[in-house]
Amino acid sequence: MAPVKAEKEKLEERPAASIDEKIAELEARREELKLGGGKDRIERQHATGKLSARERIARLVDKESFEEIGLFARHRATYFGMAGKELPADGVVTGCATIDGRLVHLASQDFTVAGGAAGETHSNKVAEMMGMSLKTGSPFIFINDSGGARVQEGIDSLAGYARVFYNNVMLSGTVPQISLICGPCAGGAAYSPALTDFIIQTEQARMFITGPQVIKQVTGEEVSAEDLGGARSQMHFSGVVHLIARNDDHAIQLCKRLLSYLPQNNLEDPPRMPFSARIKNDDEINQIVPADPKQAYDVRQVIARVVDYDDFLEIQPGFAANIVIGFGRLQGRSVGIVANQPCVQAGSLDIDASDKSARFVRFCNAFNIPLLTLVDVPGFLPGVQQERGGIIRHGAKLLFAYSAATVPKITVVLRKAYGGAYIAMCSRGLGADRVLAWPTAEIAVMGAEGAAEIVFRREIDAAENQAARRGELVDEYRDTFSNPYVAAGRGLVDDIIAPAETRRVVAQALESLHGKREMRPQKKHGLIPL
Repeated sequence: MAPVKAEKEKLEERPAASIDEKIAELEARREELKLGGGKDRIERQHATGKLSARERIARLVDKESFEEIGLFARHRATYFGMAGKELPADGVVTGCATIDGRLVHLASQDFTVAGGAAGETHSNKVAEMMGMSLKTGSPFIFINDSGGARVQEGIDSLAGYARVFYNNVMLSGTVPQISLICGPCAGGAAYSPALTDFIIQTEQARMFITGPQVIKQVTGEEVSAEDLGGARSQMHFSGVVHLIARNDDHAIQLCKRLLSYLPQNNLEDPPRMPFSARIKNDDEINQIVPADPKQAYDVRQVIARVVDYDDFLEIQPGFAANIVIGFGRLQGRSVGIVANQPCVQAGSLDIDASDKSARFVRFCNAFNIPLLTLVDVPGFLPGVQQERGGIIRHGAKLLFAYSAATVPKITVVLRKAYGGAYIAMCSRGLGADRVLAWPTAEIAVMGAEGAAEIVFRREIDAAENQAARRGELVDEYRDTFSNPYVAAGRGLVDDIIAPAETRRVVAQALESLHGKREMRPQKKHGLIPL
């Protein structure tokens, strides 16, 4: 008992630390942890053109709004030199804040701490923030800058990733999820961004499942990291990335702009911005679309004349450019826009265009964003490659997405609307609430030239001047079927409008449809042809 008594007397002699000393110790610990891997590593981060994890958060959120959660979190790994190893915040900064006064939850990986590698505690922190997003109905933003799984933790790191993936799916369709790829995002880590709604990748960042060295070992193929996982590769070829940023600051600007179009969650409407109550007819739009159906034009010029202040945020501009998707506003209300692009493959629908637009339609429907569809489509892209690639299955995704959507759906036929592609571009039969057509619209099974060759084959062959007779019969077919008045007479078009009236008429339709409610059969979920 004597040694115990002596120790007790020794402790009693030591003066208790004052509250001021304890607070000073707390502040010192905080400041040390907030340095992450230290000033030298932060400087090396800057030298590569990247911001630190905390700098990214500070520039993204409203000033002094960030509330950090989990600063003192520690790993519990003991193998391979991990016992007692200090990893500030376990390599990821997590918490909540406001952006333009609206609550968000976020996680920002810290590459200066063990390369941002994700272990058990790291992933648990991310998953906890995702859970708070779900509880509070606020968007979740994940800033990725990590070398991948923390190999020293083995399967614990993999289990952590699995929790993140599971939460990605739980949040899907409930709150918006945005991933910023600002550094490496390799291996299994890439699947979390793939499960989110939008990916913004900087030009310096790399994202891939297997790196160039592994590919060379397995296949013998030489490939650069840029060609494999660079932002342009992931935009143009894979369609994984939605927006490309020049650097971290640009990525943050794009994220804030994107959020401005979105609601906080699936139970709210997007915020309505200030607008001018008076809408004038826009005569300049009359000259954009050529009357000649074979002449190309850029449909983005039409979009710019229709939305508020020419403000259109195009999504995935480098992927499947024959379809244009993105966000704009009409009278301050957010609207999702899907439009054929006649200056790329004549605006036809192919496999990638179908996937790109179907996914966007489903996002807008999940988050109460009305859909405006601008149609100028000659059909589905023909070809052996498209058929073998599954154009039937992929095209069916777009049919499914529009049919399943219950948000207000407004369709404007600008020019060509042929065959099955006309149906797929939100026709009346797929549940469009308003179908409008310009006088230049041609709504038919196929183009008049092709139809005349089928319908009037004998008459053309029997004619003395076949070319002249073909021209006459093409005009006859076009006058009979390939005009908006026939479709309007069948109730497939609600109104035929001058191009100059488009903005006003669509805005009025959106206003009247704002309170739309549509009941659907009760079921667990539909089975989209994946």
